Amino acid sequence: MVQDEIARELAGLRERVTGVTGSVVAASDGLVVASDSPGGRAQALAALAAAGLGLAHRTSHEAALGPLREVETRCQGGHMVVYAVGAEALMAVLGDEGLDGATLRRESRGTVERIGRLLQVTGAL
Repeated sequence: MVQDEIARELAGLRERVTGVTGSVVAASDGLVVASDSPGGRAQALAALAAAGLGLAHRTSHEAALGPLREVETRCQGGHMVVYAVGAEALMAVLGDEGLDGATLRRESRGTVERIGRLLQVTGAL
């Protein structure tokens, strides 16, 4: 099942990147596809990530900044980084204050590409 494969990708990202505490993949409308997020917050995080990503897409277009790469929210207690997965999905990654941002940027590229292929091949969205 594609959701299980995506969940494995998310768990792998958490294992490879220091400070990642959870993640979710969702459709661009905020509906959860798969999650590696503790505490049952996946749906709320997906909806908020979708709203933020939509606003960031619009901002990058209006400001003529080129294609959007990611949206990062930094808070006192940690981070949330949202990546576009193709045109119809997103991946949101939560991290604590010790999040290794450089490793996350490096590792997230491949994770986003693999998840995008899984969604394309299966037509899950």
